[in-house]
Amino acid sequence: MKKEEFEGIDLSGLRDFLHISRKKTREVKVGDLVIGGDHPVVVQEMTSTNTANIDETIAQIHRLEEFGCRLIRVAVLDMASARAIKHIKEQISIPLVADIHFNHRLALIAMENGIDKLRINPGNIGGPEKILVVVSAAKERRIPIRVGVNSGSLEKNIVKKYGGITAEGMVESALHEISLLEKHDFYDTVISLKSSDIDLTVESNKSLSAKVDYPLHIGITESGYGEEGIIRSIAGLGILLLNGIGDTIRISLMAADRIKNLRLCNMLLDELDIPHV
Repeated sequence: MKKEEFEGIDLSGLRDFLHISRKKTREVKVGDLVIGGDHPVVVQEMTSTNTANIDETIAQIHRLEEFGCRLIRVAVLDMASARAIKHIKEQISIPLVADIHFNHRLALIAMENGIDKLRINPGNIGGPEKILVVVSAAKERRIPIRVGVNSGSLEKNIVKKYGGITAEGMVESALHEISLLEKHDFYDTVISLKSSDIDLTVESNKSLSAKVDYPLHIGITESGYGEEGIIRSIAGLGILLLNGIGDTIRISLMAADRIKNLRLCNMLLDELDIPHV
């Protein structure tokens, strides 16, 4: 896996800390992948292209797939990007996820154009009626939804309630978002709780994992550059994986070359003897 690219950092021996027993979670189908249950951990990545630039996006997805990406996420910021999904899907072989915020119409157009999974927060796409429209369309098309809570964008009322950004607040936010889906009998859900702070990421995920059986996507947000980002990612995600938490994973070093993210992610999973795709 070209470990020399990570400046001599050696992950060997991590597997000796303890026996890993992964928590068995609910199965969620994404295209031809299954996240959760007894299935291998799914390695994912996100494109850095303008999604509306179809050729450039497809080229990057193909390259990421060569280096172990099995689930790819694209930013859908406008209608052009949402409509581009159809053409991108026609030329790639791995499932495609649409990252959408605030605009429920983008979610609907993305689903009409064949997206395999949505990454949204139901609470910020425009109220109960719009949530119902999106959830109904997702149920009809059997499209799963990832609910993501980021410490940097935690709701102000929750920050005030807990006197700052806390693991308890992040879990409360996630449970609220999940309830908006469960209200409509929607359970094809994956959850992520992310922070650039290791302790906050670990504690919030451990707490949530004890409360729900939904599969969890794990990652450290804006982990940093170079050795700093590598160490933060290995430490935080390694702790979660050693505790049996994590059904899908992304390492997000702040670097233009997304290949480095994939290499480090696969190295970590390999050294922990955790089956992955």
